[in-house]
Amino acid sequence: MITQRQQVTDMIISAKVLKSIKWSNVAQEVGLSKEWVTSGCLGQMAFNKQQAEKIGQIFDLSDEAVAWLQIVPYKGSLPTSIPTDPLIYRWYEVVSVYGTTIKELIHEEFGDGIMSAIDFSMDIQRENNPNGDRVNVVLSGKFLPYKSY
Repeated sequence: MITQRQQVTDMIISAKVLKSIKWSNVAQEVGLSKEWVTSGCLGQMAFNKQQAEKIGQIFDLSDEAVAWLQIVPYKGSLPTSIPTDPLIYRWYEVVSVYGTTIKELIHEEFGDGIMSAIDFSMDIQRENNPNGDRVNVVLSGKFLPYKSY
């Protein structure tokens, strides 16, 4: 019996390792971006029935696990307030160092508001570079202005 969504994530990761599956291949099968599908498989998004069934086929999940993939999850995947994983910590560092700059420039360009993480897309690509390959990340979120009332 599955009692929490994390158990399904653990099943997916175990099957991914056992079968040497790449996230990009899973995304291609589902028909969505590798970024969104990976997030869903890691428990941060809910799949519709058709998508969940496809994920279930790929990872040999039970009907119960497939049902869990369709439940809206509790979002937020970091186990600690300050991340300890080096790669995730570097993102924390980027936000710590450049967060106020990003905020200031968004406000200067758009006004008082936020960048949505709901109406949002992300693209992660490898960028070949003779000085060492680079990680190219593009985040695109709808601007949502604060309203007066």
